[in-house]
Amino acid sequence: MSRRSEEKKAEQADRLAEKRAREALASGLTAQDPSWTQKPVKPGRASGKKGKGPEKTSRPRELYVPPRGWMGPGGGRVGYMDPPTMWRATTVQACGMWPFAAGSGSPMTGVPLGQHLFTGATVCGDPLSWFTRARYISNPSLFMLGMPGLGKSTLVNRMLIGLAATGVVPLVLGDLKPDYADTVRALGGQVISIGRGRGGINVLDPGAMGEAAARIGGEAGEVLKAETHGRVLNMVAALITIVRGRPMDDHEQSVLSACLHHLRERTPVGSTVLLPDLLRVLTEGPDRVRAVTLDRGDDARYRDAVDPLHRSLLGILDGPLGDTFASETSTRINPAAPAVCIDISGIGEADTQLTAAAMLAAWSDGLGTVAASHALADAGLAPRRWFFTVLDELWRPLRAASGIVDRIDALTRLNRSLGLGDAKITHTLKDAEALGTDSDRAKARGFVERAGMVVCAGLPRAEMEDLGKVVGLSRREIELVSSWSSPPGWGVSGEHEEPPGRGRFLIKVGGRPGIPIKVAITDAERRLHNTNTRWTPNEESVEQAVSQAAARVARAAQDDTPRLPGATAADGRWTA
Repeated sequence: MSRRSEEKKAEQADRLAEKRAREALASGLTAQDPSWTQKPVKPGRASGKKGKGPEKTSRPRELYVPPRGWMGPGGGRVGYMDPPTMWRATTVQACGMWPFAAGSGSPMTGVPLGQHLFTGATVCGDPLSWFTRARYISNPSLFMLGMPGLGKSTLVNRMLIGLAATGVVPLVLGDLKPDYADTVRALGGQVISIGRGRGGINVLDPGAMGEAAARIGGEAGEVLKAETHGRVLNMVAALITIVRGRPMDDHEQSVLSACLHHLRERTPVGSTVLLPDLLRVLTEGPDRVRAVTLDRGDDARYRDAVDPLHRSLLGILDGPLGDTFASETSTRINPAAPAVCIDISGIGEADTQLTAAAMLAAWSDGLGTVAASHALADAGLAPRRWFFTVLDELWRPLRAASGIVDRIDALTRLNRSLGLGDAKITHTLKDAEALGTDSDRAKARGFVERAGMVVCAGLPRAEMEDLGKVVGLSRREIELVSSWSSPPGWGVSGEHEEPPGRGRFLIKVGGRPGIPIKVAITDAERRLHNTNTRWTPNEESVEQAVSQAAARVARAAQDDTPRLPGATAADGRWTA
């Protein structure tokens, strides 16, 4: 039965009860006291004698007031009464109210996220728990959209903390603000800073995969060495693509692969190979490298084949990327760390080439660490570990380099086999439309379609309409999320007033109805994850400035010489 029909039925019952009450009062009130009534009594029941007529009774009758008030002007009629709030409790806690306690049906598997916006029930969830334990989703990935300042990264930060408590290893491979460095430090994890004067990555370093291959040995170790070679080759090719602005030619990739093989064979165990060593191999021109250039013993043909590659490598070393990628790795990723964050916030906003290169290098090194961990676990040399990657501000790496689009696209398709869950955060679907090529735009749109969980913060109505075509939003859900993007009223006052949509999210999984939640963060989370640190005043500095100003005013009040603002001590005026 709908709410409108229930309301009509209640109104009819109230009118009928009111009509009966008026008729009873009109027929039973006496002239002396309107609160006393005459009540017909059956013969012989009141006095014990038969044949007697009705007589007065001394019991007063209370006036009937309908539950929703009297009808008509001034009656105080209430159109609708809000239902009571629903709460979740165990049978032990709610035993005094049983059987009036009822379950709300909210998911309780995973990290506690917040309370249901309508029922107040606790809602739990995260991509890994809903994939492995609850089986709600078929892909351990999350895609989050919402306007800035509504708490998107705060919710993912809570998932990161909760998953770390269960043994999952969070990987923030490119923290751009940074938003997660303090949280990773608090978890006892590893924070690696990348940027000019901060730290660098040697893209020729095999890293954790090389160490795992040497530890495993045998045929499995050789397979892992081949995979390591491919990752290094792809990373150098990505750097050259960033410098050139276009992909490498196929014969150049063959030359680069031959140079890398030559370096591995000639370098002693334990020694480090750098990009300048790669340039030296091109200059020397060993037989293995000359063979893939088809020079046929002609030095001129060899130089024509390798000179473009040589110039691009010089552009990396002497250009904007040289300080970061020409030296040894400042800090390697620790495979046993409980959490890892690669902080690239020291790179300027306008330095798109270095940002793109740092993101690609961080992802290559991080995913190589994941592959090494699984290889060791398959060989029985290490325990099995799961990983959770976070890619915040997705629009920035997507625009920085097309190579990152391909890496994320492959990750969303293969993360089930990698033992890797991921969370991608951006503002709107229009961020994908700003990419340079049609293929990149199509790949970016597929991120939402393949996501196991889609979480929406406040979004404009037009954006929700477009999103509804992908994930299947109802009209009520579109209106609800659109209302969260509205700004507060003009009359709002106070320092800590928040937008109406901050901390409110709608979780969509497949064709199921969305789950609206309200997230309330703790003081510890607020200290670890303050994305507005640049707008937070330094309270000590403010207090010090106020005390200094008060002292100056007190000294001026004690001075008998009248002075004007802006004057010097010589002419009787204040100094600044």
